[in-house]
Amino acid sequence: MTPAERLSQPFKLPNGSTLPNRFAKSAMSETLGTIDNHPTKELATLYRAWAEGGTGLSITGNVMIDRRHIGEPQNVVVEDESDLELLSAWAQAGQVGGKQIWVQLNHPGKQSPKMLNRGPVSPSAIPFKKELRGMFATPRALTGPEIENIIHRFARSAAVIKKAGFDGVQIHGAHGYLVSQFLSPHHNQRTDEWGGSAERRRRFVLAVYRAIREACGDAFSIGIKLNSADFQRGGFTEDESLAVIEALVAEGIDLVEISGGNYENPAMAKGGEHGQVKASTIAREAYFLEFAEKVRQLTDVPLMVTGGFRTETGMAEAIASGATDLVGLARPLVVEPDLPNRIMSGDSVVSAVRPIKTGIRMIDDMALMEVSWYTRQIGRIAKGKAPKQHDRGLWSLMEVLGVMTTRSVRTRLRAGE
Repeated sequence: MTPAERLSQPFKLPNGSTLPNRFAKSAMSETLGTIDNHPTKELATLYRAWAEGGTGLSITGNVMIDRRHIGEPQNVVVEDESDLELLSAWAQAGQVGGKQIWVQLNHPGKQSPKMLNRGPVSPSAIPFKKELRGMFATPRALTGPEIENIIHRFARSAAVIKKAGFDGVQIHGAHGYLVSQFLSPHHNQRTDEWGGSAERRRRFVLAVYRAIREACGDAFSIGIKLNSADFQRGGFTEDESLAVIEALVAEGIDLVEISGGNYENPAMAKGGEHGQVKASTIAREAYFLEFAEKVRQLTDVPLMVTGGFRTETGMAEAIASGATDLVGLARPLVVEPDLPNRIMSGDSVVSAVRPIKTGIRMIDDMALMEVSWYTRQIGRIAKGKAPKQHDRGLWSLMEVLGVMTTRSVRTRLRAGE
């Protein structure tokens, strides 16, 4: 098969749902909600662009389940059916041409900045490393009833998402957010039924999955984004990740997306351009493909590997090897929303993604500019404009900081602080 032929093949999920091709848009935070966290028409414009560009499955940026706990200004929050009309328009836009769109559901836990939340929660009251304590407050340990309430909130939000017409949901279990915090022995030092051993630490994610499945039924797609590892001392390991995947497969999970890292070690944002991976991994393009091959030795669960893909050859070879079923793309789809169509039409491509550098080492090492710059390009697409493919890092930093400061102040003023 040519790369175009291989990547154009449909893929059937365990619940019987069929994705039209092997391209999947990985979640990126759009921050396109209103200042009080409702969806907007711009989200429909954005996801229509990706559907029309050929992406078979689009997974939205993290939609929060609790208005009191958000990760960024202008996150969308789904707690009830009050925004059903706008949510339905968003779903329909992402389904143009027979495509699918899933909503990523998330609770930030301790990864809720001080400017938004001075009382964050987590499995345990473990602070961030000292470099980040100016941005994030030390969290309060959740009580048992609070944990049960959060599980219920995941299920309630998923039920609303289903009613709005979306094709599925993805549990955000990676990148250091709450589900990931429960899984990590560094962040979860509880001694009750929710911690103390690897088996008890994964009780939370299994409870979330079961609650969503009960609320939405067997035909509704449920996936998870999971770290292969946290890449920090005392954190979530590959062996623990494999055990979590096995447990979720036994429960009937439809798709596992593999990623890695957290705010303290953002492997998900740094990537090969920052010299964080082996030369052999860069040659294969996908950062987490080796871990995917370990998963394949245990189970045939549908897999999506995200991070590093830059050419149609690398994407097709990953599918052909059997290590992954879907090619997860994020930044390449921001700078070129029609990249899948170009590949499926037979074009030879090299992604236009390039590192965004400010020259300020702390910012560049934490990959803050990478995330913020691409969020700004997402905003351009949502307004019907073409994204920029290259930009001056320091100038972009000033623009991003100005926008973030304004949004944060507006959010806190609205909250009455």
